[in-house]
Amino acid sequence: MNKTDMEAITYEVAEGIGTLTLNRPAQKNALDAVMRNEIADVVSSVRKDRGIQALVIAGAGGAFCSGGDLRTMDTGGNAEVARARMADLHLWLEGLLTLDRPVIAAVDGPAYGAGFGLALAADIILATPRARFCLAFLRMGVIPDCGVFYTLPRIVGLQRAKELAFSTREIDAEEAKQMGIVMEIHPEDRLADRARAMARSFTQASPTALSLIKRGMNASLDSNLSTMLELEATGQGLARSTDYHREAVKRFIDKQPPLFQWPRPEK
Repeated sequence: MNKTDMEAITYEVAEGIGTLTLNRPAQKNALDAVMRNEIADVVSSVRKDRGIQALVIAGAGGAFCSGGDLRTMDTGGNAEVARARMADLHLWLEGLLTLDRPVIAAVDGPAYGAGFGLALAADIILATPRARFCLAFLRMGVIPDCGVFYTLPRIVGLQRAKELAFSTREIDAEEAKQMGIVMEIHPEDRLADRARAMARSFTQASPTALSLIKRGMNASLDSNLSTMLELEATGQGLARSTDYHREAVKRFIDKQPPLFQWPRPEK
């Protein structure tokens, strides 16, 4: 295991899994400039490291992320400075959204504002019963950021996304699951284990097929039928040319267990 303790996050790599933990528990893991820069470094590192086949994002101390740290933000009204700060954030956020490997968010406690947006950048959100989600931006007279305009309507639909942004109301894990935001709910003492088990299963999957599936799914809502069918045909050609596919077929014919198996959640 390779673990790096930074100022605002920790990052460790073990068995092909990267785990990024927001680590400002006294501030409920609020995003400040240091944390944003450290996340950027980790996302860049993951994108370059083909040995990492899944990424888990979590928060320390019973919170996921309470949003942007208002105490460290410039509120002087300089639009140019604020836009530049968002542009810097978007560099790593886009890198995270387009990462061609699965990203799992393990949400315990509040995921407010930009913290909600960060969770939505994951492919799968796991939560504890005490997880809480809120687009609190309008309370501060600002608009949703951290990619929410892109991600949330695609998950919950346009009307519900508007309602969550307009009302700034908090939703719990159960309601978030009903909306399709959260996939599974687990007790606090099992959340990390479930996220790791899920991530570990991806290390036994075909990296080529996983990458193609994620790229195809991400492209589907902005594309058309003919483009998606062409992507499917080309992608299947690539997937079928891999050693992984040949080994998987051989194991099937020989009645051996498959290389990849999705881990069932503990009851």
